[in-house]
Amino acid sequence: MLIMGLDASLARCSAAILAGGVVRAEACEEGGRGYATVLPSMARDVLRAAGLTATSLDGVAVTVGPGSFTGLRAGLALAHGIAVAVGRPVLGVRVAEALAESLSGTGTPERGGRTLWVAIDSRRGRVFLQRGEAALESAALDALPHPDGPVAVAGDAAIEVADRLTARGADVVLTDARLPLARHVAAVGARRLAGGLAPLPAQPLYVDPPEARLPAGGLRPPPDAG
Repeated sequence: MLIMGLDASLARCSAAILAGGVVRAEACEEGGRGYATVLPSMARDVLRAAGLTATSLDGVAVTVGPGSFTGLRAGLALAHGIAVAVGRPVLGVRVAEALAESLSGTGTPERGGRTLWVAIDSRRGRVFLQRGEAALESAALDALPHPDGPVAVAGDAAIEVADRLTARGADVVLTDARLPLARHVAAVGARRLAGGLAPLPAQPLYVDPPEARLPAGGLRPPPDAG
């Protein structure tokens, strides 16, 4: 199974080709700007490096959030564009799923049997928090829920969250998983395509309600054409 993975959700941009669980090619760039122009060239480059064309793919996996509004939109637009062009499915992947994938296997003994908490910075003193299999939530840093047992913390806000939980006496281990990588996005997408994971729409994952509000008196009527 050949899967392209794309990620532009946080402060890193990456693309990868996964074939039968093995990385055939990947590209990565740190930083939080220019995803709309960088990611398409990355996708082209990893296909070339793998000696493939987009028609060889079985699916395109992409992170849906939470994360940067601009980055998520850039990744999703590219994934849908490639998939439509070659008639392949787009596979949505949550940031928490990609980070959990990076911690799977024997290379990450620090997690052990701990519940994984993924904390993504949403600014203004809040984080998007995924606690194990619970629903994604928005939480204030000064009002974090208390763990029911030992936890391992990942995500770009992991250091702050781990420090605050530890100060309250929780049993916490800080993992080194901060930002998703396209190779892990592709791995999750491959399992989703094979039916091992429930389908997930490849649409932006929003946690907080929109900040824009309609005026109290409603919208103004359109100008009179006459």
